Parts: sequence; structure tokens; C-alpha cells
Amino acid sequence: MDGKVDGHDKAAAAVRYEQVDDVAVVKLNRPARLNAVNDALVDGLCDALARARDDAPGAVVLTGEGRAFCAGHDLKEPQGEEVGAGLVVRLERLADVTRRLRQLPVPVIAAVKGYALGAGCEFAICCDLVVAEPGAVFGFPEVEVGLGVTGGVTHLLPLVVGPVKANELVLLGTRITAGEAASLGLVNAVADDPLALAMEWGRRLAARPRLALAMAKSCLVAGTAGLLEHAFALETAASMALHDTPEALAAADAFRARRDDGARHASR
Repeated sequence: MDGKVDGHDKAAAAVRYEQVDDVAVVKLNRPARLNAVNDALVDGLCDALARARDDAPGAVVLTGEGRAFCAGHDLKEPQGEEVGAGLVVRLERLADVTRRLRQLPVPVIAAVKGYALGAGCEFAICCDLVVAEPGAVFGFPEVEVGLGVTGGVTHLLPLVVGPVKANELVLLGTRITAGEAASLGLVNAVADDPLALAMEWGRRLAARPRLALAMAKSCLVAGTAGLLEHAFALETAASMALHDTPEALAAADAFRARRDDGARHASR
């Protein structure tokens, strides 16, 4: 053994999977980084959702380890020099998270605490049901840091909150509380212990006839499937156009500086 960790091990470490009472629990596991998204987390999430499809539980709960669900893309993660086809592969892998969440034949419940920002908010709204703690915060900061939204959110978000509110959330990057998200239809329930409620719902779903549940979800998803793929194509093109532009790099540097300055003040 040379002590190196391969991509599969990194993916397995970034996302944990277990099955409890016929409910598969998929847990984002980068708590020190508020479960921010990097390649290992995306790979781990895709792998966990594929495993859930094979295991055929009665429901899936998606949650995060530590004090956040997912704080979005990890801007401190080395991005490399991806261009062209390599960048398309990474963006398609991220779109695969949405595809797998929606194509699973069982309902997926997001249990959200803390931040659900950017890609994290995208993961949540791609689930079938969302439970959040009162202090949860939802938002799309991508434009502020020179990035493009992903995960099909340009199609799914207007369907849920309407085009006018979707414009506000994406263009202005307005952050909203769990209560506000519930009033907009982004969240089904607000609970002090979102994971406990998500597990309760998961057990209720698991007790229902599997075929009827699968058919109900399939029909609910089918009506928007074609338009979602069109959204993926548009988002990929936009993300590629924005990748490594001076404006995006400057915005990301400014964001990191604010985060670092805030951390220094908090430690005093």
C-alpha cells in the first residue's frame, strides 16, 4: 500500500450510505467544509443514489453531516485547468445528480439544516419532499461569484415559485428562511428535527405499495422531463462560457476573502 487515496475512496468518504427501517439514508459528509460540493462529493452522491436504486428501499432521505445541508460549490477546492470536453464531463456529472434523484423509483426526502446554498439548494429542490429546520437558509449565490446555476434549477425553480420569484432568487441571490421557503412551496414542512421527520415520512412511504408509489412518482416527474434536459444543455453552455473568466475569478477571490476575514474575526 502506498498510502494514496483513490477517487472511489474519496467519493465513499464524501458521502455516506446506510439503510435504516427500509429507508436509505444518504448523508453528505464534508462537515468541515459545510458539505460544500467538490468532485468527490458529486461522485459519491451519484454512487449512493445508484446503490439506492439497486437496494430498492421504500424511500431515500438525503441530508448533511454537521451543521449544514450543503453550502454550495467549494470555492477553495483546486479547480485545475479544465476546458472543453473535460469541463462538459464535470458539468454532466453534476446534472446526473438531478437525473438520479428524479429517476429513482422511490421518493427522496431532503432533510435540511443550516445552509442549502447554490448546488445544495439545487439538490434539495430536486428531491420529492423537503423538510427543513427553522434556521435553515436557502439561496442561489452563483451569479454573485460569477458562476452559472446548474442541476436544472433554471427549469425546476420557476415551476415551484413562479418566474418572477425565481428571477429574484437567482439574479439578486436573495436568501430566504425555511419559513419563507415553505410559503413559496420550496419546503413541505418546517421542523426542529428535520431528519427525524424525514425518517418518519420515509417509514410511512416504505409501508405503501411499492408499485403504486413508483408509478405515482414516475407520472409526476414525466411531465417535465424533456424540458429539464433542455435546461441542462442551456446551463452547461452558460457555465462553460463563465468558466475561468477574469470576472468570475475576481468574484470568487472576493468571496473567499470575505469568508476568511469573517473566520478570523470569529476566532478572536
